[in-house]
Amino acid sequence: GLRRSRSCRRGACARLHLWCPQGPVQPRYPPTMGRRVARVSPDVAAGQPSGWVVILNGAPRSGKTSIARALATAAPGEWVNHGVDAVMAETPEELLPGIGLRPGGERPDLEPHLPAMFEAMYREAARLARSGVNVAVDVGHHDDYSTSLGILERVGEWLRGVHVLFVGVRCELDEVMRRRDESGDGYVGSAADGSIPAPVLRWQRAVHERGGYDLEVDTSRVSAVVAAQEILVALSRR
Repeated sequence: GLRRSRSCRRGACARLHLWCPQGPVQPRYPPTMGRRVARVSPDVAAGQPSGWVVILNGAPRSGKTSIARALATAAPGEWVNHGVDAVMAETPEELLPGIGLRPGGERPDLEPHLPAMFEAMYREAARLARSGVNVAVDVGHHDDYSTSLGILERVGEWLRGVHVLFVGVRCELDEVMRRRDESGDGYVGSAADGSIPAPVLRWQRAVHERGGYDLEVDTSRVSAVVAAQEILVALSRR
């Protein structure tokens, strides 16, 4: 059954139907998840329809959501975007920013809840894929917390038996800052003196630190539509 973390005094994780980890995460899977997981789908073995889970990993404003929308528009079959924005929209206020917590170890009080939130997101993505729906998971994985959580190493377990493509979404820092400065939606932009804030630099460093991608795209060089086409080509070859 579900267990509530001792630190979850307000019961927020119980309301989310999540399990809060009581101890340290033990890494069991390498970060290159697609090659590890995609071979063993029981749905495919049984001749049943099975969708893909495409993980779009990158810093904020790198173009992940735009790629997910391009996949939904241009790709065959049914696609849904089930990532950080969807999870944050359902996260209790006291646990925000939830899985969107930026690198730097700024909120150690939230960190015990994060593995359960990531697990819920990925298990839902796996459920959708097993029903035949393709899922784009736009997310920013890092392990720059106050203590290592080892979340990325567990994703292979949560997506076991599902077709997975792990995509690194890169974007040059100058372009990221241009998008941040023009967004007007609360993202940290350039400082008054034009310098780049430390949280932005931490994102750029930490989000791709582990690597292990099946494919990488760079949205400062190609459009989201072209990046989506590159992803579809990679899927067709697997």
